[in-house]
Amino acid sequence: MTTADVPEETGWRRRRGEPPLVDVFRTVRVADRGSVFRRALAFVGPGFLVAVGYMDPGNWATSIAGGAQFGYTLLTVALMSNIMAIILQSLCSRLAIGSGRDLAQACRDAFPRPVAWVLWLFAEIAIIATDIAEVVGTAIGLNLLFGIPLELGVLITALDVFLILWLQRLGFRWIEAFIITLLGVIFLCFLVQIALADPDWGQVIRGFAPTTEIIHNPAMLYLALGIIGATVMPHNLYLHSGIVQTRAYGETLPEKQEALRFATWDSTAALMFALLINASILILAAATFHASGQTTVAEIGEAHSMLAPLVGSLLAPKLFAIALLCCGLNSTVTATMAGQIVMEGFLDIRMAAWLRRLITRVVAIVPAAAVTLYYGAQGTGMLLILSQVILAFQLPFAIVPLVLFTRDKAKMQSFVAPLWLTALAGVTAAVIISLNAKLLHDLVLG
Repeated sequence: MTTADVPEETGWRRRRGEPPLVDVFRTVRVADRGSVFRRALAFVGPGFLVAVGYMDPGNWATSIAGGAQFGYTLLTVALMSNIMAIILQSLCSRLAIGSGRDLAQACRDAFPRPVAWVLWLFAEIAIIATDIAEVVGTAIGLNLLFGIPLELGVLITALDVFLILWLQRLGFRWIEAFIITLLGVIFLCFLVQIALADPDWGQVIRGFAPTTEIIHNPAMLYLALGIIGATVMPHNLYLHSGIVQTRAYGETLPEKQEALRFATWDSTAALMFALLINASILILAAATFHASGQTTVAEIGEAHSMLAPLVGSLLAPKLFAIALLCCGLNSTVTATMAGQIVMEGFLDIRMAAWLRRLITRVVAIVPAAAVTLYYGAQGTGMLLILSQVILAFQLPFAIVPLVLFTRDKAKMQSFVAPLWLTALAGVTAAVIISLNAKLLHDLVLG
């Protein structure tokens, strides 16, 4: 047995490797004294990076198609996805703070190597599917705002790796500030668009009520699963369990317990904020396209061109394009970081930070760019929706290990998840796996 195979503590097969995102690990200072508010403020940030997954361009495609085709009905899926995300992201914080591992490292340290390699492959597929959505969305945003050809826009999105390198040199807080600023812009854009669209608020409220129609209607189920895949994204689980550890929260039990509490507050508040934007995309589509009988709208570019005549303002499509571009920029930044955490965590590689990010980006963006260039401007909406359904199929391979680790007393010790939380997470996993099985059954039988 080599040194790397010697268990660090009971329950883990191998020792912890290098910390996640080692160049920013524990770099955000947490105040030793002061008010609870001041100490909690130090933990604000990671949850908002995770919340970006709620509003990435792939989510736009599924929400626009869902709102246009079925009105406000799928708002209940957005709400359900939000609850699922809150539960799962709280487990990510628990795993990171309790074990000192991100989800990728935990899989590597807990499972036999062949199993870990298979999980790594699935995680990479999820990153690629995420990047397809983000590359397409960002390229469309550049095209709508500045007239840049889609193919050139795809290549421009690859430059985000240099943006991350520059921001991270300034400090991890600068990355968080960049993300939160763009989230604010997105929120304001949708606030104005919703006001212009003037939706039926009674129908909006009723749209959050559960309905069995989603299960019985294959087309609705397909979009519902796409919304879940676009919201509870596999890469977010890896991302959150890594970036929580940028906080210098100490090593004592009380310090870790306080860190877990503040990290959970951060992710819950951020995801509730994200629900507003996530639901706004669907409400906008329902109030404009579905209400006017345009139920086949699925392309982002088509939605952009139709907004002005339906809303009666040239401002709406401009705000739509600005919000889309901000979403694309945010999503590429967080997906690149998630790809780095996945590659480092599963493979335990050690190399220069810039080289790690470059390799991570190339692994993800080359197939994404190839698919995008092949499809061109036609069919991008269906490609975006398909990418989100692929993500939904990858979710169980991230969720099940997360639930297993956090319920294991030997691995988590004092931070083992309470029974009620494990039960909720188990139900979440069961719902997603069941929806996947139902969709697969419908697809096979046509």
